[in-house]
Amino acid sequence: MILRLRERRLELKPGRPLLMAIVNAGPDSFSDPGARGLEELVARAHQGARDGAVLVDIGGESGRTDRRAVSEEVEIARIVPLVERLAADGLAVSVDTWRAPVASAALAAGAVMINDVSALSDPGVAGACASTGAGLVLTHTRLPPKTKGFPGYGDVVRDVAELLRQRAAVARERGVGDEQLVLDPGIDLAKTPAESVELIRRLPELRGLGRPLLLAVSRKDFVGALTYRSPAERLAGTLAAVGAAAEGGAAILRVHDVGEAADFLGVRAALAGNGHVPQLAEGLRRESA
Repeated sequence: MILRLRERRLELKPGRPLLMAIVNAGPDSFSDPGARGLEELVARAHQGARDGAVLVDIGGESGRTDRRAVSEEVEIARIVPLVERLAADGLAVSVDTWRAPVASAALAAGAVMINDVSALSDPGVAGACASTGAGLVLTHTRLPPKTKGFPGYGDVVRDVAELLRQRAAVARERGVGDEQLVLDPGIDLAKTPAESVELIRRLPELRGLGRPLLLAVSRKDFVGALTYRSPAERLAGTLAAVGAAAEGGAAILRVHDVGEAADFLGVRAALAGNGHVPQLAEGLRRESA
């Protein structure tokens, strides 16, 4: 399966998900809060790329529901200088936003993908991607942005499939091509931990949607509910979810700890007979030289 990101083409292979590094440009992330300057953010993005991320996802506004939405101007001011720097360095940059003016500014700065976690609440986001050929991530949620709640579902997987089909149709009507679309079932977005777990367990049922699936499981609430650990202490639980998502057919995994996720997936692939296994570890080769 091919994913088109402006002039880039990514080949997505079954069972070998690509990694997307998370870089929060705002100060109030639930998982790693704190204000950071441009140089630190640039360094974090490059470290994620060195650790194995194919995409870097920049967020200028936290999804936390205990914080008010920032203005479009503030969000743009947070992300545009960072996108410009990273794009100039050759990184493939995605921007996490649900507002069309922010998406347009990000794309003008060189982003190749918009990661819309609002189920396309602003269809203008699709129009911005259509006009540039950028990728578009469509995410399932039944609530407006920055709103906490649990609507309840008769069948959460069926609801996810239905809404994603509808939102994909809207994106296509706005001119987005199939090869630009990525679908995200929205783990923890308007979902209880039990519903998030059920989605991951039944992920293969969403393959029929015909587009690559992005899973954002890193440090999520459902991991905290299972482990009773704070976001910063959820690496082990996250890696368990990464393994389940890869097994279920996820094509892209959005993570905070890129190096650890890359190691996990590399060893997993080797143990399954799908990865190269050297005769000697690198350290042993150096010692014997």
